[in-house]
Amino acid sequence: MPAKRQNRPAKPRLKRTVVLIGMMGAGKTAVGTALARMLGVPFVDSDQEIERAANMTVAEIFERDGEAFFRARESEVLSRLLAGPPCILSAGGGAFLAERNREEIARHGVAVWLKADLDLLWSRVRHKTTRPLLRTPDPRRTLAELLAAREPIYAQAGLTVEARPHYSIDDMARKVIETLATRPDILETA
Repeated sequence: MPAKRQNRPAKPRLKRTVVLIGMMGAGKTAVGTALARMLGVPFVDSDQEIERAANMTVAEIFERDGEAFFRARESEVLSRLLAGPPCILSAGGGAFLAERNREEIARHGVAVWLKADLDLLWSRVRHKTTRPLLRTPDPRRTLAELLAAREPIYAQAGLTVEARPHYSIDDMARKVIETLATRPDILETA
């Protein structure tokens, strides 16, 4: 007699790349890693891809070549990654600011804004020394100014998921999956 198959729910299938956007400290890398694990797809961090290609850290690229050079490399890497198979892609905090990148993301995937308030962001980044844009006399104020300037642009993302201080990384990943499930062109759940 053949063994009975258990009726397990099918794993959702990612049809297009999900690009996580948001401020530094929003959880793009941590949530993205968990999300990729849950969906069984690769996780890619655009900043790590840039660092690997340049054999330098983002901070070193900023210092040596400037922000404009970095942003050009970032656009190239995003285009290359979006042309590949569906994955979870963590984009640097400034990547979505460029109209070219927003159009490329919308054409080949979907942007998901991990929206976090200033207090949550500051609690996550205040002790990190790897944030070149926060190397200022008043980094919290700088973060607040960046957040205020970027929120209207981040709001153009296809989807938004609100971060909460009490959410675990897996909680946030599940919230993203719930949100993606509203878009059958992105995530097939049956």
